[in-house]
Amino acid sequence: MPYIGAGLHIAIALFFAVHAVRSRQQTYWLFILFSFPLLGSIVYFLAIYLPDSRLEHGARKVVAVAARTLDPGRELREARAAFDYTPTAQNQMRLAQAQLEAGAAADAAATYDACLSGAFGTDLEIRRGAARANLACGRVAEAIAHLDFIMRANPGFRAEEVALLRAQALGASGRKDEARAAFEDALARFGSFAVRAEFAIWAASVGDTQLAAAQRPELERVMQRWNRHNRDLNADLIRRLTAAYSA
Repeated sequence: MPYIGAGLHIAIALFFAVHAVRSRQQTYWLFILFSFPLLGSIVYFLAIYLPDSRLEHGARKVVAVAARTLDPGRELREARAAFDYTPTAQNQMRLAQAQLEAGAAADAAATYDACLSGAFGTDLEIRRGAARANLACGRVAEAIAHLDFIMRANPGFRAEEVALLRAQALGASGRKDEARAAFEDALARFGSFAVRAEFAIWAASVGDTQLAAAQRPELERVMQRWNRHNRDLNADLIRRLTAAYSA
């Protein structure tokens, strides 16, 4: 039995080591994982794997939706108050995210730019937020520049989200052929509902009804398996998808 337990620890550590290599994490993670298989795996799971997983994203999205429903402006008020009282980089990042979630995309873009002008100029999380904010307020070229920076620095960093954002940004810039290639690449790599739905929405927006219709059977097949929680979690995306097909 001790051998079975040890083998399981090694197998788990190997799984996380593969993830570390593919996502281009620092090499010291490999040393930690193989020197301390059990403890190292737990630390890697909590510090690296979980924050980048769909489970974590989904959980945070549910909490954020619930908070906005109960008090839509609370997080923005608290983030602004925290930054005014203690203008640290962390509070500035929190304010930028709160502005973006509140729909103040232009303010968020300006706050993210301020974050990047200091010591955190190469921080990929800030670059990701800046890309989202710039795309939301129509500063497409800036969004693409941030996304390209992320892909050069670490191709494994939130790979699906970055690939999808870049495809959307290319579409918003009017670069139709590049946008289609980016959507097709993201769909081939990840095959998720979100990527396929956004691909269909974009295709419908540029008048490519045949391409949009080609995505529909798989989208409907996935949605048929969803429970109420899945539908609530993706309510906004479903609404946009329905509107795209109706148009």
